Amino acid sequence: MPTMPRRVDAPPPRTGNSEAETLRGFLDYLRTSIAAKVDGAPEPQVRAAAVQSGTNLLGLLEHLTAVERSIFLGENVTDWQATFRASPTDSVADVVARYREAAQRANEVLDGCADLGAPVPRPRSGRPAPTVRWALVHMIEETGRHAGHADILRELIDSATGR
Repeated sequence: MPTMPRRVDAPPPRTGNSEAETLRGFLDYLRTSIAAKVDGAPEPQVRAAAVQSGTNLLGLLEHLTAVERSIFLGENVTDWQATFRASPTDSVADVVARYREAAQRANEVLDGCADLGAPVPRPRSGRPAPTVRWALVHMIEETGRHAGHADILRELIDSATGR
């Protein structure tokens, strides 16, 4: 594997003083971090399972796209395992762009949410809507967990490190 130059780590965000600004700041920080980790990853390694579970770098971002759309946009997911697989016809750039677009649309929904204790305005059908606070914290947890996986997978692919 060729050695890639180490990217400079981006420090945690300096956010505003409110709870909403802090939560959204950290979520956007993690979103940017994982998108950058996947962006530019080489084919076909970006699709290759580097661990026994079958987890791959492109699949992680495809999954996070589905989670963003489910939680904030109300889209229904019938098979969560299937969200870990990108279509073979999708390029890395396609998957990254789709993720960034889902995050942007989610932020547009969040822009209209003044009360963190209120229900998410676009809940999934047939399920009680979580609070905006819960949705933000869950998305931070989900994105952070998978960003950690992506760090390891990307380093295994081409030695790229950093956020």
